[in-house]
Amino acid sequence: MSLRYGIIGCGRIAPNHIAAAIANKLEIVALCDLEEEKLTNIEETFNLDKKIKKYTDYKKMIEDETFDLIAICTESGKHGEIALYCIDNGINLIIEKPITLSLEEADEIIKKSKEKNIKVSVCHQNRFNKSIMKIREAIEANRFGRLLYGTAHIRWNRGKDYYTQAPWRGTWEQDGGALMNQCIHNIDLLRWMMGDEIIEVIGMTDRLKHDYIEAEDLGIALVKFGNGSYGIIEGTTNIYPKNLEETLYIFGDKATVKAGGKSVNLIEEWLFNDQIDDPEEVKNEYCEHPPTVYGYGHTPLYADVIDAIVNDRPPYISAEDGRKALELVLAIYKSAITGEKVKLPLEGGSTMEYIGRFDR
Repeated sequence: MSLRYGIIGCGRIAPNHIAAAIANKLEIVALCDLEEEKLTNIEETFNLDKKIKKYTDYKKMIEDETFDLIAICTESGKHGEIALYCIDNGINLIIEKPITLSLEEADEIIKKSKEKNIKVSVCHQNRFNKSIMKIREAIEANRFGRLLYGTAHIRWNRGKDYYTQAPWRGTWEQDGGALMNQCIHNIDLLRWMMGDEIIEVIGMTDRLKHDYIEAEDLGIALVKFGNGSYGIIEGTTNIYPKNLEETLYIFGDKATVKAGGKSVNLIEEWLFNDQIDDPEEVKNEYCEHPPTVYGYGHTPLYADVIDAIVNDRPPYISAEDGRKALELVLAIYKSAITGEKVKLPLEGGSTMEYIGRFDR
């Protein structure tokens, strides 16, 4: 028997979720969005069964139907409220990144889901890229030796057309800027690869081109990790004339690795002191060429969450993982506005603290 599935939010990223649900043979029970046109578009795009219910009120949907799993794909500022309502109703979740825009909400999601044994996974799907899984395997096998530093570069383009598609984009209340929206995937990967624990962060952010949004279009940060290694983050939506690259470098005293492509979907450098695998073979085998920067990771992420529900285990990408990525972005924001180093862990904080940040 397949699990009963619904989705809340049928915008830009929803097709990836629906495709993953279909690929994993979930029983799609209902769709929800405030705009009926988006519901119709999803229904027609995937030729869904007309028996699938369509709602504009997620609470009504949950009241009417029973679900084993719901995906939350709304604007980021609504994630926390919806997630907590679903958890209170005993529903397992996949939450689009970022988990929320508030550490307090993220902590409440973690706390309540543990109390009720609800599985919550945050959609940092690039962890399932073939390239990233191969690098992670080498990290866990200690093939890098001592980790020295890593860098995450997100050099993308977003223009006015993108932001006017949805009025919440680029706002502090519902989205945040380039670091929180476009760059958080690679920020998550950098933190994960470099040992997770962070001592301190120093960051700078600015809004150089997009004067019609509230938040940043450029963010740069230095990170000191708990294991003595360092990180460099560079993220922007200002690249002319289109997306250039998303790259992740990991440097150890026994290895150098670079994942590149539009969304860290290729291994471009693979140099190890142990020489146990052929670099060219690794580059050829662990590469993908997805049609968009979203990659192919949603389908394996869904497979993992389904298995976690069925076998009552934690998902591979947890709510705690989502909180860590959120915390790092908020630490950069805090450092940028104070001009000082920020120590981690952060006890609280949200994007709402930065309303008016770039007002002239």
